[in-house]
Parts: sequence; C-alpha cells; structure tokens
Amino acid sequence: MLTRKGQATRDRIVAAAAALMYERGVAGTSTEDVQAAAGVSASQVYHYFCDKASLTRAVIDYQTNTILGFQEPLLARLDSLDALRSWAAVIVDIQRGSGFRGGCPLGSLASELAENDSAARQDIVASYRRWQAAIRGGLAAMRDHGELVDSADVDQLATALLTTLQGGLLLAKALRDGRPLETALNTMIDHIATFAGS
Repeated sequence: MLTRKGQATRDRIVAAAAALMYERGVAGTSTEDVQAAAGVSASQVYHYFCDKASLTRAVIDYQTNTILGFQEPLLARLDSLDALRSWAAVIVDIQRGSGFRGGCPLGSLASELAENDSAARQDIVASYRRWQAAIRGGLAAMRDHGELVDSADVDQLATALLTTLQGGLLLAKALRDGRPLETALNTMIDHIATFAGS
C-alpha cells in the first residue's frame, strides 16, 4: 500500500511517461527522459517500476483511464441519435484542438507494442474491450428507450463504431485534417440510424 506521497510520486512518473510516449513513442522514450520530465531520481522510478515494460503497462492503464474517464459518462447518457452525434462531435472537436496531431493515445500504443510485447498487447486488448463495452452500453440504453429497434445488434454496432473511430483518428493524424474522422463517424452513425425505432 502506497502512502499518499508515494502515490503522488508514482502518478507523476506515469503522467510524465504517458506524455513522452504519446509524443515520441515508447521506443523513443528512455527512463532517463521520464526521470527528467517527472523531476525524480532513477531510484524513485525503479522503486515503483521494475523495468520500462512495467512502466509502459502503467501508461496503457493511465491512457485508458484518461480516455474512458472522459468518454464513459458521455456514452452512459446516450438517449438519442442526436446524443450519439454530439458524442462524435466532441471527439472531432478534441482532435481539432490539438491540430489533429497525436491521434488516439491507445491506438498509438497498440500500433507500436502489439507485435513485440504480448503482456502490453493483452492490456491494450482489455482497454479496447472496455471502450467497446462503454459504446455498447450507450447503444443498448438507446435500444432500451426505443430509440433503436429491438433487433439492432448493439455488439456489432459498437464494434463497428469503435473500429470506425480508430481508423478516422489515424487518418486525421496522418492528414492533419478532421474531415476523414468526421465523415467516418457520421457515416457510421447514419448506418446506426437505419435501426431507429418508430
């Protein structure tokens, strides 16, 4: 059990590592870089993390909690197609605010780690499943309120919407342009609208 001060130090290390890994990638971020950014000693880093791999896994958890800490409440309040469109608009606005740089922090970690770090890949899988479940929960609530027909397969729709979002974020990052992201999300939501209740 960490003391409050110890937890604050650990949190500072993880936040610094997350920012650096988002900007430079995991391979481009050394523990010395993290030390300097967090303002801690090497012994403090290794007190909380036995190696860079364990720090990277903590970053995956941090990014997941950051993304879903923001999105889960929005998705939990879905009660209409307009609310779903508003959720999509918020995502586009956030990306616009960063100049469409960086893309999805979780997607960036996935593309770098999935092939060479099986433990990290499993953490990323769990993160994506949590995100898909949050989207599914919102769509299921819409179905329960009669906004979508009973036959709407919310599992498939949630998977398709998350996949659409990830692809749109990647193109927006590469092109520095939000139109692919906006188009992809709107097109997917138009498809979901075909399941609208009467």
